[in-house]
Amino acid sequence: MKKIVVGMGTCGLSAGAQATYDRLEELAREHPDACVLARTGCIGMCYREPLVEIREDDRRVIYGGVTPESADEIFRKHVLDGLVIEDDNLVYSCGPRGETSGAECGFLDLQERIVLRNCGMIDPESIGDYEEAGGYEGLRKALTSMTPEEIIGVIKASGLRGRGGAGFPTGLKWSFAASSKGDQKYVVCNADEGDPGAFMDRSVLEGDPHSVLEGMIICGKAIGASFGYVYCRAEYPLAIRRLQIAISAAREKGYLGRDILGSGFDFDLKIKQGAGAFVCGEETALFASIEGERGMPRIRPPFPAEKGLWRKPTNNNNVETYANVPWIIINGPEAFTAHGTEKSPGTKVFALAGKVVHGGLAEVPMGTSIEELVFRIGGGIKQGKQFKAVQMGGPSGGCIPASMKDTPVDFESIPATGAIMGSGGMVVMDEDTCMVEIARFFLDFTQKESCGKCTFCRIGTLRMLEILERITRGEGVPEDIEKLEKLSVQIKEASLCGLGQTAPNPVQTTIRYYIDEYRAHIFDGKCPAGECQALVEFSIDPEKCVGCTLCAKNCPVNAISGKVKEVHVINGETCVKCGKCITSCNFGAVVTR
Repeated sequence: MKKIVVGMGTCGLSAGAQATYDRLEELAREHPDACVLARTGCIGMCYREPLVEIREDDRRVIYGGVTPESADEIFRKHVLDGLVIEDDNLVYSCGPRGETSGAECGFLDLQERIVLRNCGMIDPESIGDYEEAGGYEGLRKALTSMTPEEIIGVIKASGLRGRGGAGFPTGLKWSFAASSKGDQKYVVCNADEGDPGAFMDRSVLEGDPHSVLEGMIICGKAIGASFGYVYCRAEYPLAIRRLQIAISAAREKGYLGRDILGSGFDFDLKIKQGAGAFVCGEETALFASIEGERGMPRIRPPFPAEKGLWRKPTNNNNVETYANVPWIIINGPEAFTAHGTEKSPGTKVFALAGKVVHGGLAEVPMGTSIEELVFRIGGGIKQGKQFKAVQMGGPSGGCIPASMKDTPVDFESIPATGAIMGSGGMVVMDEDTCMVEIARFFLDFTQKESCGKCTFCRIGTLRMLEILERITRGEGVPEDIEKLEKLSVQIKEASLCGLGQTAPNPVQTTIRYYIDEYRAHIFDGKCPAGECQALVEFSIDPEKCVGCTLCAKNCPVNAISGKVKEVHVINGETCVKCGKCITSCNFGAVVTR
């Protein structure tokens, strides 16, 4: 009997997976002996959603872009007649001898999946599926045959470093909390994923929530904690719902609560929904939010391992870090260090977004180059345009130019470029991206998200933003670049938390690698990428214009004139540079310079 699995993560549901699932459910009811229908989380190929996988004993086939209508054909031909449909919808096919084919087979074949081992494979709402995949065996081993010191020793030996961005050794962090004295200790999971373009943690929580819970429980045993919190942003309703289902199921099965697996160890946890403040990704601000206070960073020391949540010893890691733990406990530290580099062992999950062809989720060994991520897994740049840069580390990260595409992605190489690893968001940019505008965009984000506690962060980022806004309007002056560089240093040195300390990174890296674009804006009054509208002139290419009149009809200020089937003209004095003409033209006749 075949198994039909539909990707039902947020990406799939946004693309219409629910309607596809409903239609397949109808067909499965009509043919109850032909198949079983199941759901799963994000498979990773978000760019081809909705995704439907047909599983047999010796074969798995994934179809992309499946609508309710095409679901009928897939069911009739593949499920009932056993014929793989060899068309553009065939994304991935793995045969009985392991050979793979399909339009994007490389997207999966080039990955090494540890954190994403169950994402796209199991029903995230079924604890039975998780157990069948080896779930909670790591917890069983940790509770029944390992001491807390041995657990920490294994994590230390694995070299696992925090996947939230800082890259601090996880085992060492756990040892600090374990050695701290306290009548109550806490385990906290930071699922407050706020970086624009990042969706790694959301996808893991939606696709494999039990792996995170299991990692947290093991951590609780290791440090002597009896309670934990998953701090998840309220903008992730599906992740929260599946977490709630997982927590309830784990309690019923005896993996949470009192005397877990008869070991005498007690541990329970709950979800705390964040209100969307980016600064609450900083751990001390996160603790304040859980406590019901305004999310503002605290001075360190004391560090959370000594005085964290409610001033009790606390360990805080992110979603991806905890999801690695059960795998390491079961497979051993040597299996983990077999991946990655000496100083950055293991794998890393990345969210590919922006101008990349294959936007989605990928897990690769640490040390994989930017070029391999963007071109081999990501499929290159949309519309065949030139690769210009990649933004890593979110708004607190930096822009790495295409000339440095051979840079290995690890905790040593990326900071050397001026960017940071961050939690794993990678925003890919092409030749049409203005790097000055990118710096302005991210500064606008961090300035608005500043909690206001530090004067340099609160006021300094505002002054930087004002300068960048002037430059993108064509009102920049020669001394602006020096002012930006000076403010960047002052904000980094005087800010209390990571938000302020890293906020200038986008500006510093774009000045470092794209100083010519800043100079063009300031000295020439031009935007080389043609993105800053105040510095752009709109015109119509007479060789491409067919006189369809769409641009004129969509112009809000009647700045375009011309008769039907004749070349149109834009009045530069009337034009407000809104871009409506570009989006409405079907022939690429409207150009900017």
